[in-house]
Formats: sequence, C-alpha cells, structure tokens
Amino acid sequence: MRTNLLTVNEFEAAARIIRVGGLVGIPTETVYGLGANGLNPLAVGRIFQAKGRPQDNPLILHIPESSWLERYCEDIPEAAWRLAKRFWPGPLTMILRRKPIVPDVVTAGLDTVGMRCPAHSVCRAVIQAAEVPVAAPSGNLSGKPSPTTARHMLDDMDGRINAILDGGDCQVGVESTVLSLCQRDMDGKILPRLLRPGAVPLEQLRETL
Repeated sequence: MRTNLLTVNEFEAAARIIRVGGLVGIPTETVYGLGANGLNPLAVGRIFQAKGRPQDNPLILHIPESSWLERYCEDIPEAAWRLAKRFWPGPLTMILRRKPIVPDVVTAGLDTVGMRCPAHSVCRAVIQAAEVPVAAPSGNLSGKPSPTTARHMLDDMDGRINAILDGGDCQVGVESTVLSLCQRDMDGKILPRLLRPGAVPLEQLRETL
C-alpha cells in the first residue's frame, strides 16, 4: 500500500478515508496523529498494527467541538465543561465515563475514555467532515519520537497507512496534558488527577478548578 501525501485542500478526501475505515495521518497543534474512525473497531485495530502499539494502551478520541462530548460520554461533571470552555480547542485531554457506543478497543476495555478537541483548524475540519470521532495516537512507530511534520510521519508510516494530510509544522511539539475527571469524594465532588503532564501547565488547571 502506497501512502499518499495530501494537501490541506484535500481534507474532505482524508475524511472519506477515515469514514470508510482507513488510516490517515492528521495534524494537530501538538504532534501528528494516526487517525481512524473511533466507532469502527476494525479501523481502530489497524492503528495498533501500524504503530506496533500494545492493545492494552487506550487511545484518545478527538472531536471538533465540546458539544460532541455528550454523544460519547456520560456523567459529565461541571468541571469538564469549565475546562472545555477555557482550554478547548487546545492540548488538553479529559478522561471521562464513556457511553457504550465507544468500542472496547479504543479504551482497552476500561469504562472511561480520553476526549480532546484539537486546536488545529484543519484537524477539526477533517473530524467534522468525517462525522465521527477520530481515534488518534501520535503518528510514530512505538518507541520512536512523535512526528511534528508530515514528512517525519511519512518516514515511519510510508506503506503502513492510506494517507497523511500535510497541515504544516506542529506549533506545540509535545503531547496533550491528560487529566482524569472520574474520581469523586464522599460528597460527590470531583477529584481531578493529572495522568500526563503536557502542553497545558498544572498551574492553569488549578486556576480553573
């Protein structure tokens, strides 16, 4: 399989590939991601094959706007909407309770799922056009550096995926901050837990919460 390099004007072609179960490299503000239809278990399984990634490592679902959260998550706390208002679109991933529509292969069988709304406008345009959430870990072979350009990703993924959408250089260059919002205290108050430091500093999260 030859991997095509698409221009930003071909974002609808990238969306079609994702919608029918293919794999596409997509730009975000952090790093390039390896995207697949997050509701298609077979497509998501191809991500693990292409990357050589263990299947017990959950994936993040990318959405174009915060209103999509209610499609795939339940028991969404008020803190999540507050964080989304301040940091989305942007490099913050929130771990929330998932709805049954999210396949087990995305979450490694957990009852939670990571959700993110990326700041890269081309990435959001692809997701909007695909009309499905996009599961997208970093677009590198496991153990190699995360790619910040389409060419870097092509070096790892040429022949392994259908296409890469060239959206220019990534502006941040490090992965998103991952914050869990699934634990509560005895009074039902959310106990936020930082799972991965990233582009959104801990201090800003504390200010918001």
